[in-house]
Amino acid sequence: MTTDPPSVTVGVDFGTLSGRALVVDTADGRELGSAVHEYTHGVVDEALPGGAALPPDWALQIPQDWRDVLRFAVPRALEAAGVRPRQVVGIATDFTACTVLPATWDGTPLCELPGYRDRPHAYPKLWRHHAAQPEADLIVRRAEESGQAWLARYGGRISSEWQYAKALQVLREDRAVYDAADRWIEAADWIVWQLTGEENRNPCTAGYKGVHQDGRYPDAAFLASLDPDFAGFTAKLDHPLSALGAPAGKLSAAAAALTGLREGTVVAVGNVDAHVTSAAAQALDPGHMLAIMGTSTCHIMNSDVLAEVPGMCGVVRDGVVPGLWGYEAGQSGVGDIFAWAVRTAAPHAYAAEARGRGISVHELLTEKAAAQPVGGHGLLALDWHSGNRSVLVDHHLSGLIVGLTLDTRPEDVYRALVEATAFGTRTIVEAFEQAGVPVTDFTAAGGLLRNRFLMQTYSDVLNRPVNVLASEQGPALGAAIHAAVAAGVHPDIRAASAAMGRLQRHAFTPDPARAAAYEPLFAEYRALHDHFGRGGSDVMHRLRALRAAT
Repeated sequence: MTTDPPSVTVGVDFGTLSGRALVVDTADGRELGSAVHEYTHGVVDEALPGGAALPPDWALQIPQDWRDVLRFAVPRALEAAGVRPRQVVGIATDFTACTVLPATWDGTPLCELPGYRDRPHAYPKLWRHHAAQPEADLIVRRAEESGQAWLARYGGRISSEWQYAKALQVLREDRAVYDAADRWIEAADWIVWQLTGEENRNPCTAGYKGVHQDGRYPDAAFLASLDPDFAGFTAKLDHPLSALGAPAGKLSAAAAALTGLREGTVVAVGNVDAHVTSAAAQALDPGHMLAIMGTSTCHIMNSDVLAEVPGMCGVVRDGVVPGLWGYEAGQSGVGDIFAWAVRTAAPHAYAAEARGRGISVHELLTEKAAAQPVGGHGLLALDWHSGNRSVLVDHHLSGLIVGLTLDTRPEDVYRALVEATAFGTRTIVEAFEQAGVPVTDFTAAGGLLRNRFLMQTYSDVLNRPVNVLASEQGPALGAAIHAAVAAGVHPDIRAASAAMGRLQRHAFTPDPARAAAYEPLFAEYRALHDHFGRGGSDVMHRLRALRAAT
């Protein structure tokens, strides 16, 4: 007979295709039960639910899919854990970012209002909505021209994924939606609003995605330089910021009925999936880089050093943990690229072989790729199928494979793409170190950890040990840790991480021979990277423009 844990928290992780609820013991981080709810609409990137077609590079979501995670996943997780609502002392959420939506003063998404259901700009724009690249380019040009000090905090570039670029696109393309949007809010904060009934904003999304630095947003004069009608935009997102790990409020009666939790349960301040995972992986110390690897990869690291790192996604004081500068970088496509290879490069014979052996095509390609020596396929790839987030910050770049012959096999392409993502990560690590921000530890988290060949390749390419988060549910566990702090179980995020986090040190170590063999390949990768990404050839942009024109 088991006894009930003294207290538990619930972490809810809102991903790209699904949401997960996890019940965690606040004493030691034991994961007691979880449940997943797949979004009914997934990623809306071809047409709205009503049938209206979407242009290229769009990626939207449906707010009801997020509410359904609270409605279905949370009660099922409690049931799986054998936990009663009275044992839950706190709940916290994390979200993809920048996933942002226009809403009314009371938090109603515009897309749910009559008259707006067929207007694409009324819907939440998912993090991988990249159609605002022209707006992002304009923001960078005007910031350079006017000497905006905050630009250096983002490596000299602003992403098309972020709040201001996406909002400027709305203004330019659908003025009625822009005017109707009383609030422009990250989904990370909107879901907390749904739980508490009160608007709350967090410093993580504000700093990394909203260009909030040193206590303020870009001023009205700068915004007017982008478009005179954009001067007052900040009023749509301006709201006092609450510290990470603090309580945002209490669970409302409506949210209690939705989730099955008790009314009045503490709700923590919202957070970003990648950033909150740092607590789960015990990666809060300066110099400890965490790579959260899934459809994309986000690199998070704290430091006591403030530096300008070219192409970083941002550096924010207290952005990950109070008292340190939190850095973010990332790769827009990783797992998505491997999935693309399975869809396009693997013939039917491979699918038949995989079925016959009871494994997936991913597993089959991994097995065949792992049997090759370094350089044996004669290929080199650029991992830009979803554009480049760091260090070039250009989502109109595209993928490339060099060295294809009539002898090239699917596993060759697959391995080249695995290696390309590892080269991309090494490029990011070296950018930090060259800027004077040392990377002393490297830890990986996320769903791709199950691929041991992939992780070993990263260790070999980086030529350093790779630690791993010893949990398959890093963001949800990190959210549960923050909930424990908000509920007062632990005094701060560091203490909660030490008690509840999970880290396996040196799970993968580099093979000296393979590490040496990767050096000349990485040099060739850097040559291609700089040629196509730094002005040697603009062919990728021209091809994208031709595609858009048709």
